[in-house]
Amino acid sequence: MEIALRAVRDSDLPEFHRQMTDPEAARMAAFGPADLGGPGAFRDYWKRLRDTSHVLRTVVADGTVAGTAAVYGVAGEREVTYWIDRAYWGRGVATAALRALLAEVPERPLYARAAADNAGSLRVLEKCGFHETARARGFADARGREIEEVVLILEARTGGR
Repeated sequence: MEIALRAVRDSDLPEFHRQMTDPEAARMAAFGPADLGGPGAFRDYWKRLRDTSHVLRTVVADGTVAGTAAVYGVAGEREVTYWIDRAYWGRGVATAALRALLAEVPERPLYARAAADNAGSLRVLEKCGFHETARARGFADARGREIEEVVLILEARTGGR
């Protein structure tokens, strides 16, 4: 399968909305946006995101929109995030997309967060070089309760590799 990143297009937004309103995917992600609203509100949400310094990319798998990948936040505290359509889970798409994003955004450190019970996402982050630095508790809108989350970091490479 060929995985690529490209700039977000307006035509991607209906597919992102479908993916992010999938109840099972939202439950697994746990910390997604609280209320995405209908398609119009979702377009407005993405317009605001696109008007920032965030690095926002569409993940494309064999020519099909498979999700999103992004870097956001202020220098020194920037985080990565990604959302992959459930149809692509377990197929290496998230790992390939995150690796491509990390190659595009060389600044370090970068941080990530994942629900402690989201083994798939934690494995993707570990395969891409992130390691756990802390655990915290936070309210997960998609689950309607507080859950444990893992905080990870990708540091600059040092040494002779």
